[in-house]
Amino acid sequence: MPVFTCHTPDTAPAAARPTIEGVRRKLGHLPAAVGLMAESPELLKGFLTVTGIFDTCALDPVEREVVVLTVATGNECHLCVAMHTATLTRHGAAPELIEALRAGTPLPDDRLEALRRFTRAVLDHRGAVPEAQLSAFLAAGYQPRHALDVVLGVGTYTISTFANRLTAAPVDPPLARYAWAPAR
Repeated sequence: MPVFTCHTPDTAPAAARPTIEGVRRKLGHLPAAVGLMAESPELLKGFLTVTGIFDTCALDPVEREVVVLTVATGNECHLCVAMHTATLTRHGAAPELIEALRAGTPLPDDRLEALRRFTRAVLDHRGAVPEAQLSAFLAAGYQPRHALDVVLGVGTYTISTFANRLTAAPVDPPLARYAWAPAR
């Protein structure tokens, strides 16, 4: 028997109902991950709030997706990889960029590769990034503010990757074509 309930607007805790109803109106459907996160109205509201904040940071949309997909693949969140592959596709990202991000291999764009490596360093070193790796990130044209924006993205998407893995959130049917499995 599943531990977590995939809530609907009718079954969700009262405190989560306005949030999931807002997501349903915005997207035209209620993603399973949102229904599962609704078990904790605070988690759901917190994740959506920090996602909105991350979306306004100094990184451009493709750079933000590089951060997100680096976190998602590193934390092996199948749903997150599928969702953010779809997002990058909507942004018109090159297929080679998307394939490399999904595989965790060097990116075809040097600046984005520096961002991917820095994001990995933040994850691998739990924020205590060695000076040489921070210097390489800055040498690629990023500013100190961008380094802190990466930390925001890592924190934001660690929330969702962990929640999605804990609840075994499925890949919704519209995202099935972006299904992903980690390379072993």
